[in-house]
Amino acid sequence: MRGFLLGIIFTLFVLVAGGWWCVKQGYVDLAADQKPSIFEDKVAMAAVDASTDRRAGDAKNPLEATEANITAGARLYLDHCAGCHGLPSNPDSQFAQSFNPLVPEFFKDAPDMSDSQNFYIIQHGVRWTGMPAWNKTLSETQIWELATFLGNTEKLPPSAQKILGPQGATPAPSMQMNMAPGMKADH
Repeated sequence: MRGFLLGIIFTLFVLVAGGWWCVKQGYVDLAADQKPSIFEDKVAMAAVDASTDRRAGDAKNPLEATEANITAGARLYLDHCAGCHGLPSNPDSQFAQSFNPLVPEFFKDAPDMSDSQNFYIIQHGVRWTGMPAWNKTLSETQIWELATFLGNTEKLPPSAQKILGPQGATPAPSMQMNMAPGMKADH
């Protein structure tokens, strides 16, 4: 029996060491334009969901879903998020298709997470996905405004729709400065 258990432990060690060796030798293609492996597609995303569930907690959004808060969130979304996550007028952001794993496009598939989970992801980002941590750029109030906006994308008030509509959807000045000469915004 002891030899059997040692055989199992040895086999597991060889598998883990072999996998690590493959990764270290560059046999795992981590290019963003390649289809993710089954492991990455299933296990990694399940790990992100489980990590978010564990760490986001049950914090109650301190902001009510008023027109003013949703509209403030819409402005922040337009300035910081729309390039990747899309707009009502452009739900299929071409830029979003450049990511692997694919970026959630919130006007094709509304977010289904709680405000506290949206807050957590916006605040801390998601490693290896291109989703940055916004806690050094936005205040807690602004992050809650974004979470409030995301929780209401299917029922936006007219003032938020106006901000996100084709005529209102121009990037913030900071976004315009970061674009290469001759490049147009994707909104």
